[in-house]
Amino acid sequence: MFQGSSALTLDAKGRMSIPARYRDVLQTEEQGRLTLTRHPDGCLILYPRSEWEARRAKIAALPASARALQRLLLGSAQDVDMDSAGRILVAPELRSAAGLDRDVMLLGLGANFEVWDRTQWDVRCADDVKNLDPAILEQISF
Repeated sequence: MFQGSSALTLDAKGRMSIPARYRDVLQTEEQGRLTLTRHPDGCLILYPRSEWEARRAKIAALPASARALQRLLLGSAQDVDMDSAGRILVAPELRSAAGLDRDVMLLGLGANFEVWDRTQWDVRCADDVKNLDPAILEQISF
C-alpha cells in the first residue's frame, strides 16, 4: 500500500526519481517495472506493472460506450522501468497532457500513484477540501 505525498522535480530530460520509501518495494516486487498513463482528472497515474496489467484487462473489457475512457487510459499508457538511480522517464506527450514542467507531486493512493503538476495539485487539493462530501466524512472516525 502506497501512501503519502512527495514533492519532486523533473530533470531536464523529464526523469523523475521515485522516493526511496517506495523504490525498494517496487524493485523487489515489480523489478522496477511500472506503467504511466493519463487520468481523467488531468494528472498521470503510475501503476506497478502487475497492478496495471490487472486493470488493463478490465479497461479493455469495457463496453463500446466506454471507448473515450479506453482511449484515454489505454491509448496513453507507457511502460517505464526504473533506472539504476531509481528514476523513471516521463514521456514528453504525457508531461504535456498533464501540464508537468518541473515541480511535481507524487501521491501514494494505495495500489498506485498520481503524478500532478505542483501548482495544479495545490489548486485541486484546496478545491477537494472545500467539496468534501459530509456523508463520506461521517463514515470515517478521525
